[in-house]
Amino acid sequence: MKKEYWLILVVYIIMYLSSLAGVPLVMAIGLSLGYSGDEVMAYAFIIWTLFSYSLGLLIILFLLRKEMASQELRKDKAPPGVSAAWAVGGVFLAYFAQITAASIENAMGVEMQSENTQAIITIIEAFPVFILITSIIGPILEEIVFRKIIFGSLYRRFNFAVSALLSSIIFAIAHREPEHILLYTVMGFTFAFLYVKTKRIIVPIFAHVTMNTLVVLIQSVFKEDIERMIREAEQIQSIIGGLLS
Repeated sequence: MKKEYWLILVVYIIMYLSSLAGVPLVMAIGLSLGYSGDEVMAYAFIIWTLFSYSLGLLIILFLLRKEMASQELRKDKAPPGVSAAWAVGGVFLAYFAQITAASIENAMGVEMQSENTQAIITIIEAFPVFILITSIIGPILEEIVFRKIIFGSLYRRFNFAVSALLSSIIFAIAHREPEHILLYTVMGFTFAFLYVKTKRIIVPIFAHVTMNTLVVLIQSVFKEDIERMIREAEQIQSIIGGLLS
């Protein structure tokens, strides 16, 4: 593995664990500036996460600057039009993969609701700015680390199935929801497939960003509208059932 890749992994791990020290630091600064304990507790995690993830992304992009410039000359990359088609199609592919994996988990007795997702939605409802992390910065970082670096490095030594499986399991473990390891592994496989198919990391990034954004919109912004539509559909169904009985 390249030296830059090892540095990127170190940066990502530090960023991932930095809240253990960063959040208390922000709280201490907030209290010293005269803010109340409730205000500090509410905002400390948001402020630190935005800061650490943004800084982590900037550092990682800086470490990849030379490689990104040189890869523009690669001739094995899919043409822009083909890549765009795979990026858009990849969103539907990822959605289908997610639904399939969730159905399998449900058949095995695993609840379809993700505690991690619900916690994120709760934070976004209180602090909408957090959507920058969940829908943009987070997916970009994950695709660079888990697909470009971890999967890419494994793919130089093993076949696609082995490389995708190993990198996707690591991806799943990083989400700290062992009950949904199948779901995250299948998603990792899908994004790895998009990367291999186009040789452009922007393609799985686009699919990942779009998927996360749709989940947030469906479960927060349009939550009330969807619940109302479900209630109306149930009412119509009960009326039709009454007429036919």
